[in-house]
Amino acid sequence: MSEPAPLVRFAGVSKSYDGESLVVRDLDLDIRRGEFLTLLGPSGSGKTTTLMMLSGFESPTSGRILLAGRDITLTPPYRRGIGMVFQNYALFPHMTVAENVAYPLKLRGLDAASIATKVAAALAMVRLEGLLARRPAQLSGGQQQRVALARALVFEPELVLLDEPLGALDKQLRERMQIELKALHERLDVTMVYVTHDQSEALTMSDRIAVFSDGRIHQLASPFEVYENPADSFVAGFIGENNRLAGTVAGRDGERLVVEVPGGDRIIARAVGSAATGKVVLSIRPERVSLAPEGHDNRFRLRLQNIVYVGESSRLILAGPFAEEFVVKTARAPAEIGLARGQEIEIGWQAKDCLAFAD
Repeated sequence: MSEPAPLVRFAGVSKSYDGESLVVRDLDLDIRRGEFLTLLGPSGSGKTTTLMMLSGFESPTSGRILLAGRDITLTPPYRRGIGMVFQNYALFPHMTVAENVAYPLKLRGLDAASIATKVAAALAMVRLEGLLARRPAQLSGGQQQRVALARALVFEPELVLLDEPLGALDKQLRERMQIELKALHERLDVTMVYVTHDQSEALTMSDRIAVFSDGRIHQLASPFEVYENPADSFVAGFIGENNRLAGTVAGRDGERLVVEVPGGDRIIARAVGSAATGKVVLSIRPERVSLAPEGHDNRFRLRLQNIVYVGESSRLILAGPFAEEFVVKTARAPAEIGLARGQEIEIGWQAKDCLAFAD
C-alpha cells in the first residue's frame, strides 16, 4: 500500500543570499498531513530559512515547493493560506485581542456575524474567552502567545508554521505551553511545522524531527530514533548530553567494534554507518553509564573530580587515562551516592549504548 501524498514537498530546494554560499542546500523533504514536524538545529543551520521559504517570506534560489500538490514556489505569502506564529507574536498593539484574532478573517472578506463566531471559538480553544477587549500590552507573555496561536488557527488553515514561539517565555511556562500546544495539535489534526534550537522542546512535542546543520538535514526521524539511534556524530552530539571519545578500531565482530582509546584501554562499541576501520568517535550518554558495572561489556576505574547536584539528578565528573572529563548521570542525590572527591570508582556501560561513528 503506497503512502498518502505529502501535504508539503520541498524538491531540490537551495537558498543563497549572496549568490555564493548556500544557507539551504538541495533540500528534499516531504511533510505528512496532520503531523507535528520540528526543524531542529543550531543557529545558521538553515532551519529558519526553510520555514521562511515555506511561508513565502523568502524565495528559493533553486528548486520547487509544493503545497497539496500545487506549486507555491513563487506564490506570495497572503495567497498560501498558511497560519504563522512568530517568536515575538507580531500582535497589533493598537488592536484588542478580538480584533487581532479577527484580522485574517477580515482580509478574507467574511461577514461580521461569521467573524464573531469564529473569533469566539478560536479564543475558547486557547482558553482566553474572557480577554476579548484587552490589548496585547495588558497580557502576560503566555497569553500573548495564545492570542498569536488563535489568530493563526482562526481561518482553519491546513498548515501552521511556528517560528520559536515559546522562546520568550520562562522555563516553567514554556514547558506547560509545550504540552498545551501538542494537545491542541492532536485535537485539531492540523499539520504543524515548528522551528526551535531547543532539543528537549523538539523531543517533547514532535512526531518527527528534522535535524539541520550546514543547510542540510542530517536525520529525519521520530524523537525516539533521533535520540536512541542518531544517524551520525553531529546528531549524537547535538541531541542530549554525550561523552565523546576519540579512538582507533582495533577489531570487529559484526556490528561490535573494539576501539583503542588514549592510554591503551579498549572499549567495545556499536558501529554506526561507515565506522568500520581507522579513526572513530565514540559517544556514550551519561545516563547509560552505571555505578554498578557488574555484567557490563565495558568496565573502568576513573577518579571522581566533582559532583554537581541539579535537583532531579546528580552529575558525577570523572577523569581517567582516556578522558579529562567523563560525566555520569544518576537519579540519586550526593548524600545517597556516598562518594568523595578524589576517590577512584568503578563504572561500566553496555556496548549497545556506546556508539562508534567514523571520524
